[in-house]
Amino acid sequence: MNRPTPVSLPESRLRAGLSLQREGAGKVGSERIRLLRAIETHGSIAGAARELGLSYKAAWDAVGTLNNLFAEPLVEAAPGGRAGGGTRVTGAGRALIEGFVLLEASLSKSLAAFDRGLTRQPGGTIDTLWSLMMQTSTRNTFRCTVTGVRQGTVNAEIDLAFSDGQELRAVITERSAEDMGLAPGTEVFALIKASFVMLATGDGGRVSACNRLAGTVAGRTDGPINSEITLDLGAGKTLTAIVTRHSAETMGLTEGTAATALFKASHVILAMP
Repeated sequence: MNRPTPVSLPESRLRAGLSLQREGAGKVGSERIRLLRAIETHGSIAGAARELGLSYKAAWDAVGTLNNLFAEPLVEAAPGGRAGGGTRVTGAGRALIEGFVLLEASLSKSLAAFDRGLTRQPGGTIDTLWSLMMQTSTRNTFRCTVTGVRQGTVNAEIDLAFSDGQELRAVITERSAEDMGLAPGTEVFALIKASFVMLATGDGGRVSACNRLAGTVAGRTDGPINSEITLDLGAGKTLTAIVTRHSAETMGLTEGTAATALFKASHVILAMP
């Protein structure tokens, strides 16, 4: 049997539509958020309808749906004056607009990361989704599997595997290890702040840091004082380090340079999914 020839699609950004809905109520999507904005601009439903190319009835019905969805009205009649009354967006309505914009931006960011993850590792859909759900301010977040736990009087040493041939080690309190139920096979997230990562060219030599991840410089962004270095660790994994710009220049950390990331076990934070 002949297999169908794959169709080459033009490169484009994935898009997703955000909508809000309660059971038994209508949906609120980006179109109705635009209506809210237009009402705020024009001070009337009629003016907003004209801007968006809607009939007055369609705009009026949409306003009713918006008001029914939330405990407080989002749109209400404005007090009349010499020019007569109008319509205004309430504080709750403005808060919805701002919140919706933030949610859409977050969704777009997550979707872009999801798209990149599928492109790099088509079979890793679940891994990609797990990473997206684990949103933190730490630049380096790796999904790992616990391979060993050594309990001490105060601390516990945790061995982790996060990629083919790549391993990490974390030192956390013995109480934390017990509370998290860490045992071989447990899945966790390892978080490493970019400022905790030291870089060395070549294999890194002999240092006391037990975590050593070899890679290749994939990107460098310079600031007035510091430089952000992204290492390609292979298997679709990257790690970010913050070093002084002077160090980056002295070490010749340019794209394609082989480098090793070094960081202490005590600088690895563990989190449960």
